Amino acid sequence: MLSDPYFPVQLFNFCPACGQPLVAAKPGKSIHCRACDFLLYFNSSTAVAAIIVNTHNEVLFTMRRSDPAKGLLDLPGGFVDPGETAEEALVREIREELNLELSSFRFLKSFANTYYYHSVLYHTTDLVFVCQVIDFDPLQAGDDVSGFVFRNPRQILPSQIGLTSIRAALEYYLLLT
Repeated sequence: MLSDPYFPVQLFNFCPACGQPLVAAKPGKSIHCRACDFLLYFNSSTAVAAIIVNTHNEVLFTMRRSDPAKGLLDLPGGFVDPGETAEEALVREIREELNLELSSFRFLKSFANTYYYHSVLYHTTDLVFVCQVIDFDPLQAGDDVSGFVFRNPRQILPSQIGLTSIRAALEYYLLLT
């Protein structure tokens, strides 16, 4: 296991196509094999997050089941799968994590983030949406959340929220409300 965080580009020394040594094409962003002309870019991953508010103006927070930030508060959401739109990922993630169906949503803002997972430092672009659900009755924790809680977002300490982008998203949302 790697002990220090690595950017994905640092983990490749040899070409996955032909096995020859690689060179950095754009340092920190891509690798290139001069032998077979293989070129691989390491771009930001896309993730979605939902701000869901109940009738008491409390935000629905999830508790993270795993690292990074295990046990801390988060907004429901997750990574966008290949071939999936951000909107499709949003609907899927809310269904998987909370067993809820969205009735509507609107894009709020995007936030840059880093996500340290299994010794690799990933860069993400987190797309945050303000969402309404059809009904809270089916609400139950699933997938990669250990629980959920409705809280007044103005009473949440930044240290209680696990990810930098989620803290920034909530701060931005509170400026607008």
